[in-house]
Amino acid sequence: MDRSARHLRLLTETIAAVNSTLDLEEVFELIARKVAEALETDACFVYLYDEAADELVLRASYGTRVEDMTRVPKMRPGEGITGTAAAERAPVMIPREAHLDPRFKSFPNLREEHYQSILAVPILARERLEGALNVRTEEAREFTGAEIDLLMAIAGQVAQVIENAKLYDAAQRRVAELEALASISEAVSESLYLEESLEAIVRTTMDAVGATGAALVLEDGRIAWPEGRAGRHAARFPLRWRGREVGELVCDRDTPFSSEERRLLSSIAHHAAVALEHGRAVMRGVVAQEIHHRVKNNLQTVASLLRLQAGAREIDPRKALADSVNRILAIAAVHEVLMEQRDDDVDLGELVERLRSMLEQGLGGGKRVSSRVEPVSLHGERATALALVFSELFQNALEHGGERVSVELERRNGRVRLTVSDDGRWDGRAEDGTGLSIVRALVRDELKGTLSLAADGGLRAEVAFPA
Repeated sequence: MDRSARHLRLLTETIAAVNSTLDLEEVFELIARKVAEALETDACFVYLYDEAADELVLRASYGTRVEDMTRVPKMRPGEGITGTAAAERAPVMIPREAHLDPRFKSFPNLREEHYQSILAVPILARERLEGALNVRTEEAREFTGAEIDLLMAIAGQVAQVIENAKLYDAAQRRVAELEALASISEAVSESLYLEESLEAIVRTTMDAVGATGAALVLEDGRIAWPEGRAGRHAARFPLRWRGREVGELVCDRDTPFSSEERRLLSSIAHHAAVALEHGRAVMRGVVAQEIHHRVKNNLQTVASLLRLQAGAREIDPRKALADSVNRILAIAAVHEVLMEQRDDDVDLGELVERLRSMLEQGLGGGKRVSSRVEPVSLHGERATALALVFSELFQNALEHGGERVSVELERRNGRVRLTVSDDGRWDGRAEDGTGLSIVRALVRDELKGTLSLAADGGLRAEVAFPA
């Protein structure tokens, strides 16, 4: 009666302990310790059944620890004494020299050989295998029927705890998955910028599955937002949109991805495809609006220039038409550079050289032209004004200057300075002409700068404005 009462008390304490938490790691550690204490054994080993791999995996031990930096002991049902108990769904007891039993499976990092006896039982939940556990003693011991019944009763309760913990773990995992997908959906719907959406997807992916690194690889091979580092295991998921593959989600980790994590990553890849196409659609709309805006402004500028040209007196129609052509080509050059660079800013150095080459071929007449230009960035709207200013000044130097023409472009102390000079004789020629009228208006109104003309061994025209 005393033994039965003690067993009942130990069973109650063990059940209360293992039911005190839903965290699987805590459950297994408590099981190993409480079972060893309940049966007064020297060691206890708890194995969890991995149905996908069909393996019993050691999750906790008491009395003997797995050596650090070694592989986790695993066995299939039917392997070893504990695997036999799991496969047969029945307890297995060996009172002495258990390591000599032909069913014994040795794990060098567990050092089980010095144990004499073993009692192994399956952990069953409604006949479904959840795991197995065993107790060991260093002295030979014949476990009684009551002790076997006690261990089986404890294993039955442990099975329920494992089921509950698995359900809790699955629920927590599902909540995390839904939060990750909600975060991605929010980023996709709220952001008008494709890069922001892709960045949010990559970072959320890493957080959701504890990845070491992740990246989105677009269909053109460009890698968008690579984060972290490569791991031992890589998973790839296609980004499909309306039957077409538009990219790939790549995720890295040092440990393998579970089937649930792969399903989550597949859902994230679907969201990434939606984000990609949504962002591209938005960008196409933005680009179209920007193009319409620039074309409208450029046409208005052309119209203004033609009106100004038409109001001039005593002008050669052929010369007026040629000047208008060059002005329109200068505007086109800015538009071309903007489209090539796919940016709102223009490299003035590249623009000036492009215009210089174009005008020199048409009007150079064998003159020697030197240029010294620095890379200077300027917004597209102001770049159009500068292109017209430079075209007028350079064309004037080619037509009316001497044998040499020089061009300089530099940025100093927050200001841009453009200089066009020649070695001809200047007597105030064309100072009141249409070309310089256009230059003065553009420098004053569009560039917010100043124009200075000086006779310095020829004509030196300098434009300075804030960068």
